[in-house]
Amino acid sequence: MTSHIRLAALTALVALLLLPQSLVAQGLVRVTPEEVGMSSDRLDRLSLALETYADEGRLAGAVTIVVRRGKIAYREGIGSRDVEAQAPMPSDGIFRIASQTKALTSVGVMLLQEEGRLLITDPIGKYLPAFAQTTVAEPNTQGGYNVVPARRPITIRDLLTHTAGISYGMGLLDNRGAAADAWEQAGITGWYLANRDEPVVDTMARLADLPMDAHPGDRWVYGYNTDILGAMIEKITGRTLGEFLKERLFDPLGMTDTHFFLPENKLGRLATVYSSVGDGSSFERAPDPGHMVGQGHYVNGPRTAFSAGAGALSTATDYATFLQMMLNGGELNGTRILSRKTVESMLSNHLGDIDFRPGQGFGLGFSITHDPAATGLPGSVGEFAWSGAYHSTYWVDPEEELVVVYLTQLIPAVNIDDQQKVRTMVYQAIID
Repeated sequence: MTSHIRLAALTALVALLLLPQSLVAQGLVRVTPEEVGMSSDRLDRLSLALETYADEGRLAGAVTIVVRRGKIAYREGIGSRDVEAQAPMPSDGIFRIASQTKALTSVGVMLLQEEGRLLITDPIGKYLPAFAQTTVAEPNTQGGYNVVPARRPITIRDLLTHTAGISYGMGLLDNRGAAADAWEQAGITGWYLANRDEPVVDTMARLADLPMDAHPGDRWVYGYNTDILGAMIEKITGRTLGEFLKERLFDPLGMTDTHFFLPENKLGRLATVYSSVGDGSSFERAPDPGHMVGQGHYVNGPRTAFSAGAGALSTATDYATFLQMMLNGGELNGTRILSRKTVESMLSNHLGDIDFRPGQGFGLGFSITHDPAATGLPGSVGEFAWSGAYHSTYWVDPEEELVVVYLTQLIPAVNIDDQQKVRTMVYQAIID
């Protein structure tokens, strides 16, 4: 271990030890499923279903955790962490969680609002002047586009809800927005930033000059919204996003395995990325380091760009701990992160009349379910959820007091319904 990594690890340990114990949440406790109204035999069906994907060569490995009534009813790794090394998947395997980072950053924004350092109704240009005036690419009848001024300033809430009109430079439906050429020329496309040797605040400042895909508030467009929020957090606090979230969220909750760049001593727990081949009946190891499809620069890289939208690594247990805090209304085992009213706001639909998905709206960092039947799968009103590009997902069902995190590393994931199977297998195991 190099001296600077050893020093960073020691500093982090000392900081954690110096936190008052009342400010450090105790870990989630493992119990028998029956203690929380679930069936051990029926949860075995979940294990069998996932092991079948691994046995068939469609999935290398995965970790699933099921928390009910605040206690772990199920946590299991299946398959391989690294197929070539014949390394089995441990239940504490570390995964690139990609867009699951967005919820962590959204909490960071709300922490600053609770301190009076911003309002989510503020224009983002108040904190990042490059966004004070933005433009939009409107398609014209000649097959091109006209660049026009945005009808109004982009607000922080627009970014939290993905209604700012900002894509990943590739469009939303056909992967090419009207101004995709301009985004490509600027070298700003796709969600992956770990290879960049510049702070995200600099990248986002250049992004502000590009024409967006829609006017603020017009429609839901998935893109760099949360990365802009990460740049704002760094500008307001004078710290990197990694430092801020570690101090204010990860350490207080005991999320000791959540990082933006992996410490050297945890490399042996990092799950390998694979890609579906052909019709999805097999997979192959993704390139090293690669880009969006690849192992990434999370171990050996610049360690400069802290991607608020897609840059974190974590374990199933750490992420479930975070979600349990949200389910509890901002508190976990005596450690309060957010107020109950802030959490209520985050878990409310903020889209109004803007279309999203059947049966769902979007809050401040999460999808929100209002009609489970419209999704075609088991669930409850009030569920909040999201997923990651490496084929990971999570959901929280307040009605059933249920937290589920499913982590794997498969990109692209072709013709595989494992996430849907996890959902159905979890709900069929509820017996109370």
